[in-house]
Amino acid sequence: MPFFGLMQYGNFIDNLRLYVRGGSGGMGLPRLGGQGGNGGDVWVVAAKNMTLKRIKDKYPQKRFLGGAGANSSVRALKGEKGEDKEILAPVGITVTTDKGKTLGDLNTEGDRLMVAKGGFGGSMHSAFQPSKGQVRNIRLDLKLIADLGLVGYPNAGKSSLLTALSNATPEIANYAFTTLKPEIGKLMYKDYKQISVADLPGLIEGAHLNKGMGHKFLKHVERTKQLLFVVDVCGFQLANNTPFRSAFEAVQLLTKELELYKEELVLKPALLVVNKMDLPDAEGKLEELKEQLQNPDEFSDLLPDDMIPKNYLNFRHVVPVSASTGFGIEHLKSCIRESLDEDAEMATKAIHQERLQLNHTVNRRLFGQRMLSKYKTLLQ
Repeated sequence: MPFFGLMQYGNFIDNLRLYVRGGSGGMGLPRLGGQGGNGGDVWVVAAKNMTLKRIKDKYPQKRFLGGAGANSSVRALKGEKGEDKEILAPVGITVTTDKGKTLGDLNTEGDRLMVAKGGFGGSMHSAFQPSKGQVRNIRLDLKLIADLGLVGYPNAGKSSLLTALSNATPEIANYAFTTLKPEIGKLMYKDYKQISVADLPGLIEGAHLNKGMGHKFLKHVERTKQLLFVVDVCGFQLANNTPFRSAFEAVQLLTKELELYKEELVLKPALLVVNKMDLPDAEGKLEELKEQLQNPDEFSDLLPDDMIPKNYLNFRHVVPVSASTGFGIEHLKSCIRESLDEDAEMATKAIHQERLQLNHTVNRRLFGQRMLSKYKTLLQ
């Protein structure tokens, strides 16, 4: 039996603004043509077991300065470079400027990104006057990395589903937005394979416009390998003044929200969990949903014109479950494993094919060079 452990993110911080400044260059020495040392650079480095909260707690001023370059002197005509400053940050962040320009991503441990360059040391080209280091404010934006991201409107039963998959006890209540902070779970199998699942705050219609949890939710979806849609088989109504949405409508509206935020999101492999199969008339509703998913164009008139997806999702698996009774949960676990293993196998084959192609190209070049060498020898 797999087990599923849930990590609650207390005081969770998913973005942090920092002041960074490269070190100033050192003075040149005019009478001997000496060159001052360059100022130290500021780098963001991805490190294991780091969190944005830890950075904030350790550096409350949130200021990071590169060291100043050494002045040129009679003893050392070329001044030493200033000391670089490294900001250790969690894996899975995007670094941006205050204006939103992306400077780079740190996706694996050890990835490095220069965020502020040190100034140049004084030299004959600058009348031996040094320059100051680069100054800017940057933002570290954490995007959770998980194998699966749970996607669903409020009350779809995502928290209940986690409980059914595990002994976890996330807050469950019959009102919207019970999940207000991201939670990461680990699903472990008998062969010690681990699958991480991100349970994220519930979407509402208009999330792409940053309504509700909006972009806070959607940005975390970006770095999950696959999507796990969760819908209530009988549909849902967010509030008395909002329209009732069937399971089919919920699926398509969720798809559209992802599409409007970033079209690449709907290219991710996806599974659909149809929850609450213990409710009356659930079987009939499920059959209706399956028919609608097979011929979505025929039922597009159920949706507002501006919320019809450009491309309908083809789910790898449609899994009916009841989180409250446990029905279908084991089958769901198997489908999750199968889908992720399928992608991993495809990725391995692609890498293998790429290496074969590279070897083939190298061998052809070597063969050509040998033949050319022989030809030149014969001509001599």
